[in-house]
Amino acid sequence: MEGEWKVNENELAEIKAIADSNLDTPVLMININKYNDGEYPNGETYQDYLKILPKILNEVGAKVLWQLPALGQPVGSQAADEILGIWYPSHKSFLSLPTAPSSIENFRIKNACVSKAVVHRCPADVIPKS
Repeated sequence: MEGEWKVNENELAEIKAIADSNLDTPVLMININKYNDGEYPNGETYQDYLKILPKILNEVGAKVLWQLPALGQPVGSQAADEILGIWYPSHKSFLSLPTAPSSIENFRIKNACVSKAVVHRCPADVIPKS
């Protein structure tokens, strides 16, 4: 099953404008993933995804801040298995994912196990510090 990826061209253009400006800042991307049946949390392809994700993020200077199972949804109707908070040092860093050295393998694996992904862009300067 192919993953569902609906790119918001207006948002992407805004991210590109920020990345090309002198105002580029770190950014937090909240990823809400629904996986193909049987993949989450013990499927083989999901396990492969867990191995490649830190590699590609390291290549662009990003890191997973948290990775949590979605236990249920008391309000709304967005299906989700897992929510990830991924910090990027800049918008440019986020945009460099498709050209990172392990991008082809990463996106192949992600497409094989994620049935739907929604990503929300958030300011990174409001992340609580421990």
